[in-house]
Amino acid sequence: MQKKLGLSRQKIIDAAIEMADSEGLSKLSMRNLARHLGVEAMSLYHHLRHKAELLDALVDEIFSRMSWDSDKEDWIEVMHNRALAMRQCLRQHHWAIGLLDSRKNPGESTLAHHDRVLGVLRQAGFSLSLAAAAYSLMDSYIYGFLLQEQSLPASTDSELQQLAYEMAKHFPKDKYPYLAELTFDYVLKPDYSFEGEFLRGLTFILQSLEEARKAEAL
Repeated sequence: MQKKLGLSRQKIIDAAIEMADSEGLSKLSMRNLARHLGVEAMSLYHHLRHKAELLDALVDEIFSRMSWDSDKEDWIEVMHNRALAMRQCLRQHHWAIGLLDSRKNPGESTLAHHDRVLGVLRQAGFSLSLAAAAYSLMDSYIYGFLLQEQSLPASTDSELQQLAYEMAKHFPKDKYPYLAELTFDYVLKPDYSFEGEFLRGLTFILQSLEEARKAEAL
């Protein structure tokens, strides 16, 4: 492979993300990354001392790619948009979900992201304890939904509906009436969307947090 000139820290990070996207995080090593870049492995260590530092950099880069507007007055709209930005980013970089909260050396983008979320909640009137609970609840939902989504043996709504139909053929309606009802009267309807499930759940959570915020202010 021909050696690529102008190696930089950012080029290494971008290449690592590209490699993780295509081959998975388990295949990412300094040696494999160097091969992917067309350079000697030792040249990477001029920019990143070891794999742990690379993983820290990947986390920070992923947080930097989550673009969301935190300047709006309505905290619910801000957190709604943040959730959509996170879901979009992490669907593109599926390997990052289990990595984001695992590092001990957060970078500037990571710290800024967390600070912005807490700032939105605190400025909206959340107490410190309720802001902490709200943050944890929202991220647990976002990450959990994405993990569930990734584990499904279908990638589109039409594929999911076909899967549901095929599965439903194997269980009798009289024995599993509620599963049958969910499948035929809900999932198989033309307007069904798995993304819609994400948005509905997110709305429930944000509305509940708003009620808790208001109750706390009384």
